[in-house]
Amino acid sequence: MIRYSVGEDSVARLVLDRPDAKNALTPEMRDEIVERVRQVRADPEVRALLITGVGDAFCAGMDLRSSTVANSGQSGFDPRTTSEALRRGVQAFIRELWELDKPTVAAVNGIAVGPGAHLALACDFVMVCEQTRFVWSFAKWGLVVDAGGAYLLPRLVGLPRAKAMVMLGEGAIGAEAVSHGLAYRCVSSPDELDREASELAARLAAGPVRSLGLSKQLLNSSFETDLAGLLDRESHFQALAAGSSEMAEGMAAFAERRTPEFRNVH
Repeated sequence: MIRYSVGEDSVARLVLDRPDAKNALTPEMRDEIVERVRQVRADPEVRALLITGVGDAFCAGMDLRSSTVANSGQSGFDPRTTSEALRRGVQAFIRELWELDKPTVAAVNGIAVGPGAHLALACDFVMVCEQTRFVWSFAKWGLVVDAGGAYLLPRLVGLPRAKAMVMLGEGAIGAEAVSHGLAYRCVSSPDELDREASELAARLAAGPVRSLGLSKQLLNSSFETDLAGLLDRESHFQALAAGSSEMAEGMAAFAERRTPEFRNVH
């Protein structure tokens, strides 16, 4: 139900493949996402990650039939099992994606609901098409926003709109996702989306992945860091970049008036 492959362009492709259920996540799929993102982190041959779904959906969130909340109200139900499932599950893949030191792209080819939306939004670049629909249904089910949504949404769309999405269930369709700040680019069709997202991931993989990862860490931490702290971290990271083989290749390519070949640098 999860397909994983690495192409010659050094891009790992993680595909949710459960189209009969709109790619809703089972516990097994959820856990495999965590393991695959960790695999991307550890594999030096992988330089970028692309996530998408099969069929007309990206991910319809967690499959509630296999979720601990399905037992709510029944005799013997222990709410603590829900918090533990969150820690081990959707919270884990959000954390792994957000902290991954390599570029990530989400190609949201259809509906993305709740945790499925947050799976995409934890990526660096979110690509959508006119058929894309972001939906938040936590309030409909009497649930609290989870899978990192309370962290991600205010940073992307601002607090007032984030509250409307979570508390009123307001979503976004197609190009609205770009105007709201949820997505990087909208294209016309799923086929075009797959092509352009693949090209973007390959472009990132051909770049200076180590320095891109450091810049990503600076940007992602900027909301929790004061200016002095961020500047200190910036100078430290720049020193790391300045001593790297990527920097040497970039400077050499500039002097020689050629395109740098970062993929050949180790």
